[in-house]
Amino acid sequence: MNPKNSSKEPLNDQEREDRWSEVTRGERYVIRTTSEEVNGAYSMLEVIADPRNGVPMHVHDNEEEHFIILEGKALIANGDSRAEAGAGSSVTIGRGVAHAWCNPSEDNPLRMLVLFTPGGLEELFRRNAGTEPTD
Repeated sequence: MNPKNSSKEPLNDQEREDRWSEVTRGERYVIRTTSEEVNGAYSMLEVIADPRNGVPMHVHDNEEEHFIILEGKALIANGDSRAEAGAGSSVTIGRGVAHAWCNPSEDNPLRMLVLFTPGGLEELFRRNAGTEPTD
């Protein structure tokens, strides 16, 4: 299979989205892979969350969400279960499952990759965030 036919050409450094944005104070993200780059297969964001920061319970009806912890620890609620995930671990949340995550640390940031399959959810982040940190 020709890789050029399986997805769009990779963006060059000038076209790639490399601005950090915030949806909520203390949670910064950058879109690392757009769904357009991979024919809708997934979207990938890098997220850095300040200590004691997190996202409340919510549900994705159309996407699975995959967390890959790069630095720090995340406390992840996956339906009725709760687990702490450290650097090097990953957690997958199925479609339609209520979930939440937070950085339980008092001192250290949490850095993770978050993948949504299929892609497209990055549009929600784009619509709800700016590139300037909020007060």
